[in-house]
Amino acid sequence: MQRVRLSSQQAPVLKLGDSQITLSPKFRLAVMQSSLLNPSSELELSLRGEPLIPGLPDDVALNCLLRLPVESHTATKAVCKRWHLLLGSKERFFTRRKEVGFKDPWLFVFAFHKCTGKIQWQVLDLTHFSWHTIPAMPCKDKVCPHGFGCVAVPHEGTLFVCGGFFASGVIDGMIYVAGGNSTDLFELDSAEVLDPAIGSWRPIASMGTNMASYDAAVLNGKLLVTEGWLWPFYVSPRGQVYDPRTDNWESMAVGLREGWTGSSVVIYGHLFVVSELERMKLKVYDSNTDSWETIEGPPLPEQICKPFAVNACDCTIYVVGRNLHVAVDSLSDLTPSSSQVLYA
Repeated sequence: MQRVRLSSQQAPVLKLGDSQITLSPKFRLAVMQSSLLNPSSELELSLRGEPLIPGLPDDVALNCLLRLPVESHTATKAVCKRWHLLLGSKERFFTRRKEVGFKDPWLFVFAFHKCTGKIQWQVLDLTHFSWHTIPAMPCKDKVCPHGFGCVAVPHEGTLFVCGGFFASGVIDGMIYVAGGNSTDLFELDSAEVLDPAIGSWRPIASMGTNMASYDAAVLNGKLLVTEGWLWPFYVSPRGQVYDPRTDNWESMAVGLREGWTGSSVVIYGHLFVVSELERMKLKVYDSNTDSWETIEGPPLPEQICKPFAVNACDCTIYVVGRNLHVAVDSLSDLTPSSSQVLYA
């Protein structure tokens, strides 16, 4: 039985934006000395005497320019050659932002066309609420959008797309994946862990039950995996909880798995679900009583159609529905498959 996935045993693990992928714009944020303030290329040396903004020191001017929203780069890079050097390349722009410590949240949405299955990444700037498109992933063969699990390490600006798994999560810097389908569409019970520092996979204890879909979350240092309710709802959904400290799976609490009726997000140690039932309202899990409590307030707007993807930044929940309609909720013809928050 063979699994469709990206594995270091067969090829190196690539991150979106790695130079090996040879795509542009690149979102990998490499640490390097700023050539705008310390020019090294021949062209930059020739422009050394030209100020970024007349009357301002270059470090102050650079601090201003790095705050420009991406959608304004096309117009502003035409101001002068030095602005073109900075704003003409997203790789250069985001590298400079990292150098000076700027990190704004971006919502990466893994979407696909419902009719053709064509995969496309859309990126929402959560500061200026503008959409951007990045190049397609370098997939050699045609793939099914539902056959991927996406996981992000937000403050490192790193996104991983794992083929063949449906459940994924980051625990102590390690990426855990579980379940999914084999190439002949059999459900799997296997699980693995990726060390992103060295790009190598290794197997972990199997779940003990085959699951191929629905949802997963990381809560209190454990990976929670659920298959969700299946029509005609005669059988209670299965759920498993993995503890990496003991390399052991255990059955999920009854109330937790039976009330997990939508897409989840964890905020400040609390598990929230945007329900696909119950008029698509938000609810939160109480581990002390093994029960769910509905959050008061209106349901999702009618424009947010299923299927949708859910994620959070700080205490704000973002729900992306079909055709990339976005609903935002604060606690203080593309179809989304997954969404991840990165800082860049």
